[in-house]
Amino acid sequence: MNPKLIPPRVAIVTGGIGGLGTEICRHLARDGRQVVALDLAARTERVAAFREELAEFGDAVDFAPLDVSDFEDCRQALAQVESRHGSVDIVVNAAGITRDASLRKMSPQQWHELMRVNLDGTFYVCRAAQRHLRHDGSIVLLTSLAAQRGSYAHAAYAASKGAVQSFTRSLALELAPQIRVNAVAPGIIATSMTHDLIGQKGAQLLESTPLRRFGTAEEIAGTIAFLCSPLAAFVTGEVMQVNGGIYIA
Repeated sequence: MNPKLIPPRVAIVTGGIGGLGTEICRHLARDGRQVVALDLAARTERVAAFREELAEFGDAVDFAPLDVSDFEDCRQALAQVESRHGSVDIVVNAAGITRDASLRKMSPQQWHELMRVNLDGTFYVCRAAQRHLRHDGSIVLLTSLAAQRGSYAHAAYAASKGAVQSFTRSLALELAPQIRVNAVAPGIIATSMTHDLIGQKGAQLLESTPLRRFGTAEEIAGTIAFLCSPLAAFVTGEVMQVNGGIYIA
């Protein structure tokens, strides 16, 4: 078998506990990866449920605590993953937060908190992972439809995701040809993070979406799994729009 067609062995997923993160872990484990979910230590009470939900994969799914907004924590976590599993082949940075606030109401503290997780955290994870990634590795970052269109009362979130999008393309140039770097830009996905938004503007958002429905965590995870697979071996610097066509509407 051509070595380039052998699936990468170890994948880390930040923000891996719950919702979209769990779906990403499931898809990567189903593809034969050793998956390490990284998430806040404060979420360890959800690890048991996470392991039970992915019990079919047994020891192929692991967990380790990580605060992406702390560079030293990122550095140590990546070193521990390599020590325990021998390599890092895939990095999926799914950790992120949002804060609902207009410019007038958003405090500097809220702005910096969001940027520390969504933007600084993306840099910290990629910076820490670079030295551990094997050649033919893959990085996938999470951006958003808001990065292109903006989002009312979510200026900080949109700004952070716009920066992640630019970071993706720059990193793809810098790490080529050894490592591929891509991003996924979800539209309105039915998760806990979008629950309030759907409740307030669901009908309007559906009307703006050509496919007339919201996306699912499974569909985002499937796109990420594709970008991490040998099927996407010639794809880098791409921002995949997964939004039911709302991007072009």
